[in-house]
Amino acid sequence: MGLDLDACISQLLQKQLLAESLIKEICEKTKELLMNESNCVSISAPVTVENSILFHRQFYDLIEIFRIGGYCPSTNYLFLGDYVDRGLFSVETISLLTCLKLRYPHRVQLVRGNHESRAVTQTYGFYTECVRKYGSTNVWHYFTDMFDYLTLSVVIDDRIFCVHGGLSPSIHSIDQIKILDRYREIPHEGPMADLVWSDPDPDKDEFAISPRGAGYTFGGLVVKKFLEINNMEHILRAHQLCMEGYQVLYDDRLSTVWSAPNYCYRCGNMASILEVGVDGQRFFNVFDAAPENDRDGPSQQTSLEKKDKIHYFL
Repeated sequence: MGLDLDACISQLLQKQLLAESLIKEICEKTKELLMNESNCVSISAPVTVENSILFHRQFYDLIEIFRIGGYCPSTNYLFLGDYVDRGLFSVETISLLTCLKLRYPHRVQLVRGNHESRAVTQTYGFYTECVRKYGSTNVWHYFTDMFDYLTLSVVIDDRIFCVHGGLSPSIHSIDQIKILDRYREIPHEGPMADLVWSDPDPDKDEFAISPRGAGYTFGGLVVKKFLEINNMEHILRAHQLCMEGYQVLYDDRLSTVWSAPNYCYRCGNMASILEVGVDGQRFFNVFDAAPENDRDGPSQQTSLEKKDKIHYFL
């Protein structure tokens, strides 16, 4: 009997964990699928874009996004990374997104973020959550191995460059991204690290050392030059908390979309999803936290922090 993805998706939408054996099979099949994708996947609008930091692991907010934007396959989705850590339901979130990718491979795109990493997930919660929910590290290994296969970037209609973090002083053209070896743990430095760690700095023009300790900050001249070289119009990225849910910089050349309302159940921020139309028009749909978070968020997080000594912070 084959893998019933519709049954898996239905189960996960009810916030019920999948069996470990199913997770293993799903991750293996997803790796096979992702191997056929470029480091820079080309897609067409219309598409709804989210900073899956949203999911920095607020499962109810993922469901809220589907309520707002529409469920697959009626809506095309591009998720910009950070599917795990700093939340209570990382396992359910990444399980659901992986099943959706496998079920609707051309309608769901998953970009790698800096949290899709063995090193980071051992520090920020996903590792501990997997052990707590499954009793071993197996599920963590299945997912982190699969993370190595996720694409690094997406281009919408040859005019919008989408990435989790930002730009790199080592990368001038899209062709340079396409030849990177992505099938590995995210390195501490170099162009692959820069794509998932870098941030724009509105007070700078060029590249500078990032206070994060990885990647770079980059300014308006860097963005303008990258877009000119690659004959594009806009850069769309995630990676940074925006209190209003999104931010637009550099004369509308770069946008940050943030889809985690009331981040870590404590920040009080708004969130947004970005709808890109067939004509390239961009519309930010801003929303607040799902009401279920008031019930399951803070109380469960406090309980887990006391029990497992897990500390979630920005």
